[in-house]
Amino acid sequence: MPGTPWMAHEWLSEVLLASVHDILGWTGLVVLVALVFAGTLAYLARFLLSRMEPIYALLLTAFAAGMLMGHLLVRPHVLVWPFLAVWVGTLVNAGEYRRNPPWWALLLMPLWANLHGSFILGIGLGAVLALDAVMSLPADKRRNSVLPWAAFVGLSALAALVTPWGWNGLVFPFQVSSMELALKVIDEWRSADFQQLQTLELWLLLVLALACSGRMRLPLIRLILVLGLAHLALKHQRHVSLLGLVSPFLIAASFAGAGRETKDTKRDAEFLDRMFAAFAVPARRGAIAVAGLLAAVMIGAVFQSREFSPLAKSTPDAAVDAAIRAGATGSVLNSYNFGGYLIYRGIPVFIDGRADMYGDGFLKRYIDAVGLADTNALEMLLADYRIGWTLLDAGAPAVALLDRLPGWRRVHTDGVAVAHIKESVAVTQ
Repeated sequence: MPGTPWMAHEWLSEVLLASVHDILGWTGLVVLVALVFAGTLAYLARFLLSRMEPIYALLLTAFAAGMLMGHLLVRPHVLVWPFLAVWVGTLVNAGEYRRNPPWWALLLMPLWANLHGSFILGIGLGAVLALDAVMSLPADKRRNSVLPWAAFVGLSALAALVTPWGWNGLVFPFQVSSMELALKVIDEWRSADFQQLQTLELWLLLVLALACSGRMRLPLIRLILVLGLAHLALKHQRHVSLLGLVSPFLIAASFAGAGRETKDTKRDAEFLDRMFAAFAVPARRGAIAVAGLLAAVMIGAVFQSREFSPLAKSTPDAAVDAAIRAGATGSVLNSYNFGGYLIYRGIPVFIDGRADMYGDGFLKRYIDAVGLADTNALEMLLADYRIGWTLLDAGAPAVALLDRLPGWRRVHTDGVAVAHIKESVAVTQ
């Protein structure tokens, strides 16, 4: 609907990413994501080192890194990984050390809500961890702690309203989750493929082994929470990163106990143990300064020696250029995964990755047309939307029909995309 006002729910991420790209290009975006990723893992590692032997902390951090890597992209969800880590880590700390709610953490929620829709998970996790904190107290102290923790959860929900969407922002994630068709056809909403070995499978095997051996026991509330996160990860592969990042905070205390039971306390520390123990000590200011300087030098070297850009094997730049040279005009019918690239080129799209904007009805008609579910679906779509050219995946069923439709001509083919133009609207070269 051209001209219709619209505000992205993750507008702050888009502004930040666009600004970095305008100033530092694609290389700047790569560096930004790398720094966010490294910072998130550093916080997790420091949290774990305060509770367990370094070797176990490194093991859990490695699992988290592996489960995050599958979703490590220049996208808004990566920017909120530090928020998720700090939010969960702070609440777990408060509960385990029997402290008052960390009121300062409420400052994270307005930023989080404007960066990415996963803030709703943050509110949910906050509520469950608040209950865990209350239930971990002696029975005679629980009543006095209920009100502060309930107030914290309520204020976190109120803080999440500080967005252009207001209270609708709380509803939006549930609206997306209720789009049945979108969740079936979009890859990241599908279940993980276990035909190939994945970090998620190794994580599940480790947890099962510890549970079956009786060496690790979780409090009931945390057990339910971990099972819920595992369910989400098995149902939607986009949630594997959520399980990978949150679960170490939840199981750290129990995992550390299991590690201490198997440790031979009578044996003197070996060289490797002493080395790990030395690394576990919080860094001094001088070491932090040196590390920061080295990081700055390395980042500067990256900017000087490399220039990142989208991979040619995954972007339809050649097909778009060929269509433009052939005189393509009018609206384009594009494959779902090409929407972002077309927006980057300044070309209005037929559909893009923001499936929530289009709804299941529109998405079904699009899928039926491109997938040739109905022999007339494609022709009707081309006519109704006055399509002047197409940009489709090389393997899309609609490509073969376009080759045979009168008035349509293929102008480009490669391993990424196929472009057709409607000859009646093409500009003669």
